[in-house]
Amino acid sequence: MNAKFGDFAGWSMPLEYANGGVMAEHEAVRERVGVFDVSHMGTFVVSGEGASDVLNQVLTNDLAKIGPGRAQYSLLCNDNGGVVDDVFVYLRSDSEVLVVPNAANSSMVTATVERVLESSDVRLADLQHQTAIFAIQGPQAAAVLTDIGISPELDYLRFVDIETSHGALLVARTGYTGELGFELLIPVEFAPYWWDVIVTAVADHGGLPCGLGARDTLRTEMGYPLHGHELSSTINPVEAGLSWAVGWNKTAFPGKRALVEARDQSVQSRKLVGLRCLQRAVPRAGMTVRVEGENVEVLGATTSGTFSPTLKTGIALAFLDPDVQSGDEVTVDIRGRLCRAEVVDLPFVAASTRD
Repeated sequence: MNAKFGDFAGWSMPLEYANGGVMAEHEAVRERVGVFDVSHMGTFVVSGEGASDVLNQVLTNDLAKIGPGRAQYSLLCNDNGGVVDDVFVYLRSDSEVLVVPNAANSSMVTATVERVLESSDVRLADLQHQTAIFAIQGPQAAAVLTDIGISPELDYLRFVDIETSHGALLVARTGYTGELGFELLIPVEFAPYWWDVIVTAVADHGGLPCGLGARDTLRTEMGYPLHGHELSSTINPVEAGLSWAVGWNKTAFPGKRALVEARDQSVQSRKLVGLRCLQRAVPRAGMTVRVEGENVEVLGATTSGTFSPTLKTGIALAFLDPDVQSGDEVTVDIRGRLCRAEVVDLPFVAASTRD
């Protein structure tokens, strides 16, 4: 499809397609529909008696709060509370749980989980190279599913396993764009068939295939974290505004003590905020944010930055001094050029995920 490719975590990934590029793909998702091939994501299944209980000892969120057919966003932390990875968990039953980690961290996550499983009868099957994942996102996503013969009647964060003449599919009401969307996990041997069918249906609704470029602009507008930027082994969920993804009442999980201490601190060392440029400029990750005056005060640094196709201006996520408030004006040092920016509440764009 004449895509422009780039290396991502060892995978050759489409950054954009020859259909107008990132701007057109981004707008297609916000206004109509788009489809992403995100088959680089990790995929593994934990199975055996008590699988969900064992996995619950590893992840921050509480699997006991959801039932079969439900999906949950969760984190795997180190002993210091830093985030090893963020994952989506799909609970099929107490004895079978599917987990989707990020591509760059997949082997690390599977190795960590396998170490915990050694003392149990629960086993892990790595299905990353046997599973394709296509994300259909946008206001017309449900119509696309109907067109390809799949019922879209799913509530947010729910999924269903279905048998088709072209493989067994997991269909989930999930995504990372902030729009109404679905993700399909498909056996690799049937992936070419489903890709062609989906792309045709998406085009019928005025949509486009989309690459990693649009995926990044869409998630940044929503303030969604990306591991290696807003999350890392030295950034904890409390700082990243993800306390809601921590099961504080759970007995134990890696990093719990450190996270409780971080949560209970009277003053946090930093917090994640949004920045909206007030001048024409496009901030990127790793740029200094400061307050101008008689004595320049450095407040922190950006972790992600891009041009927002929806807002038509530069935006960024940044870890700043906790005293910074929404509405404050700061400056971003963009390669020596100072750009005025306003601190704003996240997300930059209202989500329609749950509509």
